[in-house]
Order: sequence, then structure tokens, then C-alpha cells
Amino acid sequence: MPEKKDSFLAKLDELEARFREIEKQIAEPAIAGDSVKLTALSKEQGKLKNIVAKYREYKTTVAGIEDAEQILKDSTIDEDFRALAEEEIQQLEGKKNALLEEMQNTLEAREMGVNSVIMEIRAGTGGEEAALFARDLYNMYVKYAEGRKWKVEQLGFSATERNGFREVIFSVKGEGAWSELGYEAGGHRVQRVPETESQGRIHTSAATVAVLPEPEELDIQIAPDDVVEHVSRSSGPGGQSVNKLSSAVRLEHTPTGITVSMQDEKSQHKNRAKAWRILRSRIYEYYESRKRAERDAQRKTMIGSGDRSQKIRTYNYPQNRLTDHRINLSLYSLDKIMSGNMGELIAALKDYDRQQRLKNL
Repeated sequence: MPEKKDSFLAKLDELEARFREIEKQIAEPAIAGDSVKLTALSKEQGKLKNIVAKYREYKTTVAGIEDAEQILKDSTIDEDFRALAEEEIQQLEGKKNALLEEMQNTLEAREMGVNSVIMEIRAGTGGEEAALFARDLYNMYVKYAEGRKWKVEQLGFSATERNGFREVIFSVKGEGAWSELGYEAGGHRVQRVPETESQGRIHTSAATVAVLPEPEELDIQIAPDDVVEHVSRSSGPGGQSVNKLSSAVRLEHTPTGITVSMQDEKSQHKNRAKAWRILRSRIYEYYESRKRAERDAQRKTMIGSGDRSQKIRTYNYPQNRLTDHRINLSLYSLDKIMSGNMGELIAALKDYDRQQRLKNL
């Protein structure tokens, strides 16, 4: 698959060029005197340093192979030198392939190294039972995060009369959060006897999960003029006013049409801060998904794009079975998984994804 390999090496060329550009900028007196810009550049340089060093070693190795191949083409070279050249090529080929794999893993780790995500769970078909399932998914993720010592912060939710969730938005912060929870994006289906069912019949309901990497402010620049803010009074059930002050905030990003509304807090300042966090993540994911589609079409053959319309998993309560349809994995420990013991499931997803990436390299 030479095209995919060429695309991968072209990406590495871009990263090396950016690394050289950062080195030049850091050496400029104007940048050295600006602590904010210097910090941002130094941070970006640190993220690139490892993979650029490997890429430079890779290029040196390729040059060594080419030199040895030139020796073999020389008909005047004696057999001892020819044998040495052949041995060197064999060693360097092994090193080249090992470096390719290392760089793939490093680049993947760099892309997956976001340590904060915003998750959005919404009830789908199934009425009240779907809302209860959305609540159960939320509790599962919270328990898993607690076990990993990650910080969970609820950003917004809409509850039903039976304490289900029509929608819940929350952030998860901790090392590896994106690399482990990123696979959860998509459609989730549950098969069970609902709490609302008196006849004991099994129903099928659904919920959707979105997982958005939460970028640091330095990672994404949003022009203030591109965002229109609307402020209004918060409202409760049935239109009941819950705040006499204008505390509800709605942000609209005009270039993408993405909007975020927040009214959970009584403080307009807090609502604005939460709305900006969600907006920043949605815009970041919007542009990143477009980049992935352009440069990484093989992603469709891997675990999935995270599209919420894609059914990724079924939770069958009568059989105590969880089935992940992307990797054809069934685990008969649904009760434990719903209690937050997701380790085996996530490990299987990560392993499969890694194998597919290496195949597509």
C-alpha cells in the first residue's frame, strides 16, 4: 500500500518542517520576550521532539540502505565487500521497519494523547426507557472514571420524571481519557425489561454517545467575531422562570453553524464558561474530523468514525451479554461492565485498533 505509506511519510515531513519553524521562531528576540508565545511554542516543540527524532533516524537509515545498494550495483566490488553490503542492507531494513512501526505508534499516541474529553449522551428511541438507559450509561462511565482516578465534571443535563436523562453532558479529565473513551462514540442499544413495563416483556431502546476531545485554548484559535452570543432568562419546566436575571447563554459559531446553549447555572458567567468549553470542543472535533476524512480514509476499515448514527454496541440484560459489533466481541459480564469494570472491553478495542493501523501502514 505505497499510497498510504507515502501519505504517512508526507505527514512526517510536515511535522519536521513545523519543528524547524518552531526552532527559528524561538530563536527570535521578539518571541523570547513574549512569555505566552514562548510557552506555547516550547510546549508544541516538546510534543514534536520525539517523533521528529525518530523520523530523522529513519531518513538516515534509508540513506544507508541506498548507499549499500549502490555498492551492490558496482561490478568491480569484490565478494567480501558485497557480502558486507548485503548484511548491512538486511540489518538496516529491519531497523527501518521497526522505526516505521515506532513512528506510527508515536503519531497515534500524539493524536490520542488528549487528556480531557467532553461526553454527550442523548436518549434515542424508546421513550422513558431510553432516558433510563442514557442514565445507566452515564453512571457506567462515571464509575469507570472514578476507578481510573479521573475527574468528572457535569456540564449540563435534562432529566425526566423517573430520573432518566434526555441528555447529559460532562467532562472527564485524566491521563489517557481520550485514548480509552474515544471508542465509545456511536449508537448504543439496550435489550431488557424496562422499569416501566408491568408485563415483563423485553424492549429494545437506544441512546447515542458523542466523545469530543477537549482541547486546551492554545490548541484551537476561535476568532471572537465568529461567535455570536445570545443572553436570555433561564426557564424551568413548563416555561416557569427560574431566574429573574438574564443568565442563560447561547453561543453560535457562524462559520460552522454550531450552537451551544447553557442555563444550568444561576450565574451568567458560569453558563458562559461552560458553553465556551463545549463550543470549543465541538468546533475542534468538526475541523479534526474533516482533516481525518481527507488524509485518513482507511479509518473506515478500523473501529469506526464515531458517527452517532453507527450502531456500535448492544447491551442484552436477559443474557448478561455485551456485544461490540465493530470487533465482533461478546462478553458475558454485562453486570460488571455496567458497574464500571470496562477494562477488558476497552483493552480489546485498543488492541484491535492498533492491529488495523499497523496493517494499513
